[in-house]
Amino acid sequence: MKKLVLKTTIQVYDDARELSKSDQSLLKLAHKSLKHSYSPYSKFKVSASVLLNNGKKVFGTNQENAAYSVCLCAERTALSNASSRYPKEPIQAIAVTARSLEQVLDRPVSPCGPCRQFICEMENRYKQPIRLILQGETGPIYVLESCKSILPLGFDSSFL
Repeated sequence: MKKLVLKTTIQVYDDARELSKSDQSLLKLAHKSLKHSYSPYSKFKVSASVLLNNGKKVFGTNQENAAYSVCLCAERTALSNASSRYPKEPIQAIAVTARSLEQVLDRPVSPCGPCRQFICEMENRYKQPIRLILQGETGPIYVLESCKSILPLGFDSSFL
């Protein structure tokens, strides 16, 4: 038997002012865009903003449905928006934030499993890592250099 050890490095910032101006701006857009979330059932608003290599920024928010299985997550909405509007433009970073009407989110909210897979697919599609910037309503900010940091054994086209 062998052991495979997986390690993840997360840069933790106590304040957004510690981030680069570009990352600050992207995170600010994500926070500002929370108001566009359609989340009448869960009352859990999520917003994601995406920075493209050409400097353009787009955002997406979660879009709920009474039939929960057809809800759309903010990350996939933002990434789909980016790749639809700028299909040949690689994605540099995605900032994700959330707000709950039930509690104060004072720690970063991480993308769900399907969103992790989707972000990794975008990394493979554009052949470059996508930096993740994660924050709750308040509290620390986590920065990861690639989605592979949170989905190290992801499924990709090499298996097909």
